[in-house]
Amino acid sequence: MDSPAAPAVRSSRADLASLPFRIKEWFGSSRQALPARVARELDLEQHRAEILIGWVQATLVAVFTILYTASRKTAPIDAAFQPVPWALGVYAAFTALRLVLAHRGQLTRFYRALSVVFDVALLMVTIWSFHVQYGQPAAFYLKAPTLLYIFIFIALRTLSFSPAYVLFAGVVSALGWLMLLFYAISGVEGMKLVTKDYVTYMTSASVLIGGEVDKMISILLVSLLLAVAVARSRALLRRAVAEQAASAQLSRFLAPEIAEALVSADELLHPGEGEERHASVMFIDMRGYTRLTVRLPPRELIATLGEYQRITVPIVHSHHGVITTFLGDGVMVTFGALRTSQTFAADAMRCAEALIDAFESWGHERLSRNQPAVTISVGIDSGIVTCGAIGDEQRMEYAVLGNATNRAAKIENYTRKAEVLALTTLETRSLAIEQGYDPLRAEESRLACPVDGIPEPVDLVVIR
Repeated sequence: MDSPAAPAVRSSRADLASLPFRIKEWFGSSRQALPARVARELDLEQHRAEILIGWVQATLVAVFTILYTASRKTAPIDAAFQPVPWALGVYAAFTALRLVLAHRGQLTRFYRALSVVFDVALLMVTIWSFHVQYGQPAAFYLKAPTLLYIFIFIALRTLSFSPAYVLFAGVVSALGWLMLLFYAISGVEGMKLVTKDYVTYMTSASVLIGGEVDKMISILLVSLLLAVAVARSRALLRRAVAEQAASAQLSRFLAPEIAEALVSADELLHPGEGEERHASVMFIDMRGYTRLTVRLPPRELIATLGEYQRITVPIVHSHHGVITTFLGDGVMVTFGALRTSQTFAADAMRCAEALIDAFESWGHERLSRNQPAVTISVGIDSGIVTCGAIGDEQRMEYAVLGNATNRAAKIENYTRKAEVLALTTLETRSLAIEQGYDPLRAEESRLACPVDGIPEPVDLVVIR
C-alpha cells in the first residue's frame, strides 16, 4: 500500500522526468512540433518585439542626450577627448539602422547578436575612456557607476522573448568587464594597484579583484534569472498562441457560442455535465435531397449543399440562433439554449419565416437556371433543454438534449405528411407572441395531430 507521501514522490519524479522537455520548451528548441499557423503567429510577435526594442533604444538615446545636455559636465574643460557625444552619435546611427531593418523584417539573427555586442562594446569603450579623459590610472574607470547601464541593455533583450539573447547579453557584458579588469591590472604598474584591503580600495584607485568578480557574478546571475523568466514567458506565449489558434479553428467547426463555452470553461468539461435552460429548438431539412443525390453529379451536389448552407447560416445567426449540429442536409438550431434569451420563441418563429422566404426565392432562381428547385421543411418546439457534454473522456460532443429537441425533430418529419413547409406547436406560437412576435401571414392551427414518435396528439400551427 502506498504511504500518504507516495503521490507527492511520484509527482516529484514526474516533474524531474519532464524537466528536459520543459527546458526545450522554454528555450524554443521544440519549435518544429508547432503547426505552421502557430509558428507564423510567433514570428509575427517576434517581429513586433524587435520593432519595440528598436524604439526603446531610440528612446534611450534621446533620454541620454537630454541628460548629458542638461547635466553639469564633470570632465575637465581642457580635456582633449569627450567620449560621450561620440558614443551617443554612433549609438544613434546604429539604432536607426536597426529600427529600419526591424520594420522591414530584415533583422537577422547575426544582426541581433551584433546589436548585443555593439551595445556592450560601446558602453565598455565609454567606461574605458574615462581614465584617458580624466588623466587617471586605468583602474580609475572600474569604480564608474556607468556600469549600471549594462543592466538596461540586458533587460532590453527580454522584450524579444528570446532567453538565448538575454544570456548572450549577460555573458558578453561579463566578458567585457573582465577585459577591462585585465587591462587595468596589466603590466607591472597595474599589478601594484591590486589590494586586498577594502578601505584602501574604496578610498584610492586600487583594484579589489574580489569586488570586480562580484560585479561579473551579479551580471551573470541577473542575466540567468531574466533568461529563465523570459523562457517561462515564451512558453506561456506559445501555449496562448496555440490555444488561440485552436479556438479559432474550433469556432469554424462548432457554433461560436459552443467554442467560447469550451475555451472559457474554468475546468475541463466531463461527460454528463450540463445545465438546463428554457429554449426553442428548430430542425431544418432539405426536401428531396435523396433524389438530388441520384440526379446530380457529385460536384454539383456538393455545390448545391454549399448554397443551401450559405443561405441558412446567415439567416439563423441574424435571428440569434445557434447552429448546434449539421446533419448532412439537415440543420439543428437552438434559440436560448447556449445563451440565455428572453425572446427565444419569437426569434425562432421570425427565423422560420425568413428561411421560408429565402428558400422560395432560391427555388425560383434555380428553376431559372434549369436546375431542380430545392425546398425545405422546418419543425419548432420549445421547452426545458439540457446543454452539455456527452460521450466519454476520449470522444465527447456538445449537445442540446431534452423533450423539446425530440419533439422538434418529429414535428419537422411530420411536415411532409401534413403537406406544409413549417410547423410549430401551439404553445410555442403563444409564447412567441408573448415575447413580441407578430406573424407576417395568417397561420392555420391544426389540433390534435398524430405525430409519429410523440405519444399524445399535438396541437400544431402551420407557419407556411
